[in-house]
Amino acid sequence: MARTVRQLVAALAFGCSLGLCAGVARAETQIAVIVANDAPRLALDDTTLRDIYLKRIYLDQAGHPFVPVNLPPGNPLRSVFSAATFHMKGQQLQDYWNRRYFQGISPPYVLGSEAAVIPFVAETPGAIGYIDTCHLDGRVHPLLLLPVPQTERRAVAAQCPHNTDPDS
Repeated sequence: MARTVRQLVAALAFGCSLGLCAGVARAETQIAVIVANDAPRLALDDTTLRDIYLKRIYLDQAGHPFVPVNLPPGNPLRSVFSAATFHMKGQQLQDYWNRRYFQGISPPYVLGSEAAVIPFVAETPGAIGYIDTCHLDGRVHPLLLLPVPQTERRAVAAQCPHNTDPDS
């Protein structure tokens, strides 16, 4: 329980420090694109993020490989992330990866949960992932925050232990 409270306080403090919440009691549901806390800070925009995840960009400016990770298919956060990042329908994305696979390029690794993404990103050089901001902790640093559409907030927020109603 103490860890959950610390996570909530850290997420709220981070969000409010960026001016992302109108009051401590109402933090907007967002996706945090994360890297290890000790990783170099990247200038990341939507296009660069898409190119990293589509494996069009392989290396950072220092020549280190990117290791993008995904949540499993069917995870509400992955659905929202994919829609916001790729602007492709499910079949289009599947066709893209089928073509890339036959060119010798595999899709990003898939990890089973946000709880698995955090230590992987924290401990793997070049790893980049995404989680709900409610799971942020000192091991990772958010590079980019993506809004969760109103229609998807309840499904995404249900995965955060402190959220009972994402619109309260």
